[in-house]
Amino acid sequence: MLPDVDAEIGPRTVGALYQNQDGAFAVLSLTRDPAEARALLGRTARWALVVRDVLRPDGQPFAVGSAWTTSDHLVAVPRTSTTTSRKAAA
Repeated sequence: MLPDVDAEIGPRTVGALYQNQDGAFAVLSLTRDPAEARALLGRTARWALVVRDVLRPDGQPFAVGSAWTTSDHLVAVPRTSTTTSRKAAA
């Protein structure tokens, strides 16, 4: 039986910031489509993240497929919009 995808991804949703021994990363996108994950990672995968190292001023987005572990730490969660658009309020 394969590990649970949600457990492998952990709290890394789009907009989240997390840190580990390799750096601090902003999650730019998440795919659960195996074909897209395979294209991003160049290997068989059920999911993939595109992240950017926020500690590097020249940090470029790149794909990762490593599972969430106890070495990873959530730094910030994405904000949710609580404002109503003018169009919806009218």
